[in-house]
Amino acid sequence: MDFVDYYKLLGINKTATPKDIKNAYRKLARKYHPDLNPNDKDAKRNFQQINEANEVLSDPEKRKKYDQYGKDWQHSEQFEKQKQYHQQSQNFGGTTYSGSQSEGDFSDFFESLFGGAAGANRARQVKFRGEDYTTELQLDLIDAYKTNKRTLTINGKKIRLTIPAGIENGQTIKIAGHGGKGINGGPDGDLYISFSIANNPNFKRSGNDLFTTVDLDLYIAVLGGEITLDTLNGKVKLKVKPETQNGTKVKLKNKGFPVYKNEGKYGDLYVTYFIKIPTNLTDKHKSLFSQLSEL
Repeated sequence: MDFVDYYKLLGINKTATPKDIKNAYRKLARKYHPDLNPNDKDAKRNFQQINEANEVLSDPEKRKKYDQYGKDWQHSEQFEKQKQYHQQSQNFGGTTYSGSQSEGDFSDFFESLFGGAAGANRARQVKFRGEDYTTELQLDLIDAYKTNKRTLTINGKKIRLTIPAGIENGQTIKIAGHGGKGINGGPDGDLYISFSIANNPNFKRSGNDLFTTVDLDLYIAVLGGEITLDTLNGKVKLKVKPETQNGTKVKLKNKGFPVYKNEGKYGDLYVTYFIKIPTNLTDKHKSLFSQLSEL
């Protein structure tokens, strides 16, 4: 995978504080977000790169490795393990090596650590599992309501991902074998995807249940009637009982959010009525209300 300077990518220097990193990321994320740049491949690529940069630099441990090893930061654990392996070995004439690891390629590292091509060849026989990758995928509530497909590009390879309906905010799924390449024939690492689901202005989600507020005409509240309600799965007609009070809550069974990996099963939708008081009344309207109050 080509080396990318994460600091340069975010437009910050190596002394940047966590707050600086966060601010720089948010500014660029808004600029290159796919929703604001539909069908723009460059914007999509930039958005993926700044997400990767933020993921590394906002994590103190990953940032430390990146600062120390540069382009080889994802192999830092392997470097340390090889160093410990060598220090514990009794088959290399008792020679002990110390100091920081080489930032050259892996072959140069082995040769400098184990002494020549023979030592490097022996070191290459030790297999190590590849680095695990983590990334974040942003969805809106409507996307999470239904099963949908996305394509991610990892290490230049496209991964077709099916996201089951009902995925939760903060939930992480594992894609086995799509992390960093194994070393010396070791197994590849895994890819972990965390989901960030944006808030919806009309619906609040709690588990598999949804909550919404509906404006109710005063006359329907008093006399009863029927209203049409928008849900995440289309429109439904809802009967309103006469003399409905402000703040009344009704439950629509199985009209909530789909249950993750449980096809056909849904939570409930809770509707709270907010009764609107009529405005711009004419004198006649006011007179009628006065008569009602006297009754």
